[in-house]
Amino acid sequence: MSDLRPCLWIDGDIDEAARFYEDAFPDSRIADIATSPADYPGGKAGDPITVDMTIAGTRVMLLAGGTHFAPSAATSLIVITEDQAETDQAWNAILAKGGQPMACGWITDHFGFAWQVTPRRLLDLMADPATAAAAFAAMQNMVKIDIAALDAAVADA
Repeated sequence: MSDLRPCLWIDGDIDEAARFYEDAFPDSRIADIATSPADYPGGKAGDPITVDMTIAGTRVMLLAGGTHFAPSAATSLIVITEDQAETDQAWNAILAKGGQPMACGWITDHFGFAWQVTPRRLLDLMADPATAAAAFAAMQNMVKIDIAALDAAVADA
């Protein structure tokens, strides 16, 4: 095996989805849009059926799959951010288009996909036995992750 690539089943306009993800995350770009060679349930010949693209540096495929399957939070996409500005940018981009915040840095986009917008600082704090408990407790009280609040919680522990 030489390549593992997530495929996101989109119920809706995959052109819109591709543009949304391209705008929402740095290091994102559309590589190719394939069209259907024939009519199919829910679409016509010539309609976009797949989009090969990079989202936040990871190659993915979007598939115009229709209503047969819906995404669930059981499978999520994690985007690791370098600082609060990147965290805010990704979070706000998803939220602005109808995203639904959850907890602990999770947010669902308007296509139904769950994202974990996770600052690298949180991962570093969770990996250190001296700070993990305080960071974990602070994170559990957050919706969007706040790096300054994490640092304050660790300093107070």
